[in-house]
Amino acid sequence: MSIAQLISPQQLAERQEKGGLVILDCRFALEDPEYGQRSYAEGHIAGACFVDLERDLSGPMRKGKTGRHPLPNPQLLMQRLQALGVNAGSDVVLYDDGPGVYAARAWWLLAWLGKREGVFILDGGLKAWHAAGLPLSLDAPEKSVGDFTGQPDNRLVIDAEHLRARLSDPGMTLIDARAEARFRGEVEPIDPVAGHIPGAQCAAFTENLGPDGRFLNAEQLKQRFAAKLQDRAPESLVAYCGSGVTACHNLFALCLAGYPLGRLYAGSWSDWITDPGREVATGSV
Repeated sequence: MSIAQLISPQQLAERQEKGGLVILDCRFALEDPEYGQRSYAEGHIAGACFVDLERDLSGPMRKGKTGRHPLPNPQLLMQRLQALGVNAGSDVVLYDDGPGVYAARAWWLLAWLGKREGVFILDGGLKAWHAAGLPLSLDAPEKSVGDFTGQPDNRLVIDAEHLRARLSDPGMTLIDARAEARFRGEVEPIDPVAGHIPGAQCAAFTENLGPDGRFLNAEQLKQRFAAKLQDRAPESLVAYCGSGVTACHNLFALCLAGYPLGRLYAGSWSDWITDPGREVATGSV
């Protein structure tokens, strides 16, 4: 079974009746960092606990030294997951407003720590939940301390210097989850330098979704990523984005398509450009 699993709103509503379920609300907005916590307080799926991208799912940023969302300290993340009630055998459901960006970051972190079974993303997120006519709650969830422990699997990550050394490797597939205009360097609304890592291909994460905001089916996703991989081994794939968040959406979609979990350049573009000696490309290639 793939480690990437989706759950529909109807399936989640039915699953809520059983025990052993942890639901994590991962809502966030880059332009308004308090949006997620505020929205959670205004209504959330019953039983859900809130996790914050910057406080829980990232480590502290050092300006000019790291990307915008470094990986969290694994021990602190495990402690946070335990405080949220995650056990080794828990089923965990992750959701955000809909696209699955922040939910996918949480999914990847759980996989990084070794939890690769029983983790689901709510397909379509809260948008789909609302469309199904399902209710929100204002009640605080019942909390219990979980026993989940894990070890970070550093085979799933690559740092800037190792990536730079591999840029001339014809067997590597490097995909960038940002939108085309940012990839080409035509606009850059967030980071101080525009462009992309040389040799990368644009694979905007939004193209993993259909018009309804839900993930494409496995065959459609397989065709999408097969065009990026060509005849290269899927194990050679490295994913990045602006700060290591939307790249996780591509990694989740790749697993939905039946591919193995690729590697994440966690620092991504915002880390790459902290060293002016690293190459920058613009345009479509």
